Amino acid sequence: MKLLWTLLAAALLASCSERPAGTFQGYVEGDYVNVGSSVGGRLQRLLVRRGETVAAGAPLYELESDLETAAKRQADAQLGAAEAELADLKLGRRLPEREVTEAQLVQAKAAGTQAAQQLERDEAQYKAGGISQAQLEASRAEAAIKAARVRELSSQLQVSRLPAREDRIKAQLAQVAAARAAASQADWKLGQKRGAAAEGALVADTLYREGEWVAAGSPVVRLLPPGNVKLRFYVPEALAGGLRPGRKVAAQCDGCDAAIAATVSYVSDQPEYTPPVIYSNETRAKLVFLVEARPAPADAARLRPGQPVTVRLQ
Repeated sequence: MKLLWTLLAAALLASCSERPAGTFQGYVEGDYVNVGSSVGGRLQRLLVRRGETVAAGAPLYELESDLETAAKRQADAQLGAAEAELADLKLGRRLPEREVTEAQLVQAKAAGTQAAQQLERDEAQYKAGGISQAQLEASRAEAAIKAARVRELSSQLQVSRLPAREDRIKAQLAQVAAARAAASQADWKLGQKRGAAAEGALVADTLYREGEWVAAGSPVVRLLPPGNVKLRFYVPEALAGGLRPGRKVAAQCDGCDAAIAATVSYVSDQPEYTPPVIYSNETRAKLVFLVEARPAPADAARLRPGQPVTVRLQ
């Protein structure tokens, strides 16, 4: 038995030593994007399936939104009413109302002219002794009343053409701003009931079924954009110091027709003794550093998280 273990160890060491220099074992990892809503609700429609690829802006799911839809209609109606009131205050009185005042002014002017003419006749009669002092005073008072009525209606007509007072307009402007903010908030809440892909991605998983209640903040769909796929591998301490982001590498995987080009995006500054996934007698008990490299999005579609790869520095 001892001889058998000795032969196995020797074979393993021989296989490790045959690996080309500058080549390292690694694996594929993905940074998933969880798409959810900040507003809870029942999942009404799930529009994607696990494993399919969606384009940017593609709808993913819809939550029940009856309450939010009604709130949006109410907010829009209140905004419309506030804007109509503001427009009315800026225009002044309506045209039919001004026309009534204009007609009253015409009548008052006619009555004022008649009263002035009667006063002239009474003054002439008083000088001739035809009427009493009291009748003349009454004629003068009637003419003054008619003239005051003309001035009153003229002022009312001028006022009717003016907008409302500045303080009332400012108050209504504040009401319009508040209504517009409420409408925007209602629109945002309604939009939270629908999920969409921010960019083209693979649907890695769906976490709820139609009819289930989705709590606020819980992801409904998990996406994996091509740009979030990366290679993780470990290099010895002697090579880690010379690696910098931007260094080119090539990865080979089982089933890959050709090598996949990638660019180093991260080099850890924390040494490790044993990689968490890659085990070999060659790397055990040696200081290694984690390195991450990202392939182009077109090449990332050929890789799957968890897939082992062989990485070669270039």
